[in-house]
Formats: sequence, C-alpha cells, structure tokens
Amino acid sequence: MADHRDTSQQAQAANPPEERGRDEGEPARKQGMAGKTVTRADLSEAVYHQVGLSRTESAALVETVLSEICTCLANGETVKLSSFGSFVVRSKGRRVGRNPKTGVEVAIEPRQVMVFKPSNVLKARINGEAVEDED
Repeated sequence: MADHRDTSQQAQAANPPEERGRDEGEPARKQGMAGKTVTRADLSEAVYHQVGLSRTESAALVETVLSEICTCLANGETVKLSSFGSFVVRSKGRRVGRNPKTGVEVAIEPRQVMVFKPSNVLKARINGEAVEDED
C-alpha cells in the first residue's frame, strides 16, 4: 500500500495541481485560478515587465505603494482603490466571548480590525462576468 501512495505522490509532484484535471481527484480550474500566492516579488516583476522600470526601481515602487497603504490604514484611514475595492479599519468594542472547549467566559478587549470590501467590478471579474469599470 505504501507503494501506491508513493506513486500517487510522485504523480502529483510531476503534475502540479494547476495542471491536474478531474480524473486525478481535483476539478478542472480556470487559468489563473490555481491558488498561487502573489508576492511582492511577483508584483515587482510585473511592474518591471509592463512599465519598463528597472528591477530595483520596480521593487522600490511596489514597496512605496504598499508602505503608503499600511501607513494610511495604521492612521485609521480608508484606502479605496477604484475598480478593486476598499480597505477599511473598523473598531470592535469590548465583548464577552466563550472558550468553546471549556465554556468559560472570557473578556475580549476592544480592538481595531481591517476588512477588505471588494468592488463590484472585482466581484464580477472573479465570477467571470463582464462589467464596465466603476470610478
């Protein structure tokens, strides 16, 4: 039985999830929907290829944009990116929670949380619908 598992693992390693189809236990996915995580390096590389800045300048540009977004959010400001969505800082009040394992009540202190609200344009793109850009 261990041989079967090894063969299956080898097949999966040779055939990454984004290339596997329904016959291998996963539903077929649309191109680009394979669950890849986009990193700062990926964003910098995209800027390098599409804008034409040097790799160093592209990395600096991405860092500057992300830093500005972080600074605004840390100051409690809303960051709205047209046709993408909004990052909003919300205040959550003090409340009583319960430990699910023991049932003991625990005080949860007030805190700030950040939420992302996607725009209708982004929602439509995710769902494969055609929608004009909003401003």
